[in-house]
Amino acid sequence: MQLRHLLAPGSALVLMATAFAPAAAAATSAAVAGPAVHAATVNAPMHHVSGQHGSVPFFISHGGGVKHATSTSDNWSGYAANGSTYTSVSTTFVQPSVDCSQGDGYSSFWVGLDGYSSSSVEQTGTEADCSGGQASYSAWYEMYPANPVTYSNTVQPGDTITETVKYASGAYTLTLKDSTEGWTKTVTKKESGLARSSAEVIAEAPYSGGVLPLDDFGTVNFSNSTVNGSNLASTNPTGINMVSDSGTPEATISSLNGGAFSITWNSL
Repeated sequence: MQLRHLLAPGSALVLMATAFAPAAAAATSAAVAGPAVHAATVNAPMHHVSGQHGSVPFFISHGGGVKHATSTSDNWSGYAANGSTYTSVSTTFVQPSVDCSQGDGYSSFWVGLDGYSSSSVEQTGTEADCSGGQASYSAWYEMYPANPVTYSNTVQPGDTITETVKYASGAYTLTLKDSTEGWTKTVTKKESGLARSSAEVIAEAPYSGGVLPLDDFGTVNFSNSTVNGSNLASTNPTGINMVSDSGTPEATISSLNGGAFSITWNSL
């Protein structure tokens, strides 16, 4: 798999300065004890698919002006509010179960600020990985380009997850709540100079030396998605479908209804 770079509209930014270690064998569904750097994968800025439409995203409108214009990416699927400055993003979903019979793969489900057209991402989410026919589930936060940090708390398929990232007074507060398992993790990080130029709800194929195969998560349903305290649809966000560089669909979004939408897996 070739090394890919973040291609922002009108410019190209180097995705990573250093390579990351190959993915390790999957653990059990309970994450290993103690917060730790997740060395295997990172959740990186959006990569716009190059090729027929060049490095600039291919937007589609359906009359009456551009509404929820659609872009393609080889590592993201979901919705991204962009074109303003954002201070908060939140969503709720049920952690999907991954089908490891399709082969080794990886998936993350997160909310964040930045990353759509900037080189930082302030994010928190869950991960579901398949390795050697075994599934593992975990939770994490990441202040990209810093490495992600994995929580020790258990995540299981069917758990109700709520994720929130907020910015105020130079600090980012990243909160992940698993209502089913009965735990909440909150981290506050001081950072200056970040763009906060987008806010997104995303399913991602994580990165480790290249974009990793997206495992079969079926369909994930997001609800109560908000940006700056308003429902996601009110921000007129860009919808993002994940496709390979050759154009093969990998994960496809539904239409957006207020703060609710789904993403369906298509292929590794």
